[in-house]
Amino acid sequence: MSDYSGSRFEPAKRGAAALFSGALSSLIIVVGMLVVMWAVEGVDFFLGGALDRQFGIVGWEPDGLVGIVFAPFLHGGFGHLMANSVPLLILGFLAGLRDVRKFLWASVLIIFIGGLGTWATSPGVYTVGASGLVFGYFGFILARGLFDRSLLDIAIGIGVGIAYWGILAGLLPNQQGISWQGHLFGLIGGVVAAWVLRRRRALPPARTTYPY
Repeated sequence: MSDYSGSRFEPAKRGAAALFSGALSSLIIVVGMLVVMWAVEGVDFFLGGALDRQFGIVGWEPDGLVGIVFAPFLHGGFGHLMANSVPLLILGFLAGLRDVRKFLWASVLIIFIGGLGTWATSPGVYTVGASGLVFGYFGFILARGLFDRSLLDIAIGIGVGIAYWGILAGLLPNQQGISWQGHLFGLIGGVVAAWVLRRRRALPPARTTYPY
């Protein structure tokens, strides 16, 4: 009887172990990203903001395309970085909770789509900051449950939607000094990432018919 009971709970144990491993990996990655951002901001502080000017996104400028990669790790001061740190930690952790590899690919898609969209719609404007990633992870978490049809992901998405629905105000184009373009295209990048990385379902076997 003990062997039977143990085997019955074995899938649940494996699932819990996988979830714990994913949670730990996700937390390490997001904390590592924040450490890099804070270190870069410390260097930029002593350089008088030179990194922002050299590696930020500059709309419609060919040289500004380099910012697509680097801008999420740059900020316009420690206050800006502090405002992004907590939501990035929470949403990034939840985005990577289920599958770290998908989380890494989602981050790449969010950075690329968000950065390119910002560059294309912000002529002559410098843009830096991780808020595009924040909105991207928000969109990724909300859309992931719908595309994957996973009860756990749907529950996480509902919780995130209730807790963070207020950030959608950042999509409005009437706030001085805030890149609504970065927010919008980051959000779009997150939804696109959820679609591209959705769980593929096996097609049912084709039925064979025979002529009479």
